[in-house]
Amino acid sequence: MQAEVGAILEGKVTGLTDFGAFIELENGSTGMVHISEVASAYVKNIREYLELNQQVKVKVLSIGENGRINLSIKKVEEDAGEKQPRQPDRQRSPQKPGSNRRPPANVWQGSKPQPSADQSFEDMMARFKQVSDEKITDLKRSSEMKHGGGYSRRGAK
Repeated sequence: MQAEVGAILEGKVTGLTDFGAFIELENGSTGMVHISEVASAYVKNIREYLELNQQVKVKVLSIGENGRINLSIKKVEEDAGEKQPRQPDRQRSPQKPGSNRRPPANVWQGSKPQPSADQSFEDMMARFKQVSDEKITDLKRSSEMKHGGGYSRRGAK
């Protein structure tokens, strides 16, 4: 089968780099899957998702004038209706204590409004406004804490 934009083809992983994977297609040509097109989730290490000689399905994104074929594994999964990020084939090693992992983001944890059949539109809007105000207040408080409260500590007059 000739490679054309939008076609879904089978291929074999022939090379792995820090920026992507080289795939030998069924028709003998070679294309590349950029690391951002490997999975729906953020891919830091491509070797957690792909291995040499692994058979994969790829979608042809573009074919350059110079014959370069850009491929995507992520688009095949999305087209097949798999909205979940693909899990790595190998088990990850557990994180060591003190590793360079960032703490989870400070996300507002308020209660979500639960619509009910007996609430009027005005009641739902009032609840929405209340929840929005709480979120804004929390964001301002968080921002002030990060920026020293908004007051300059230098040269107070």
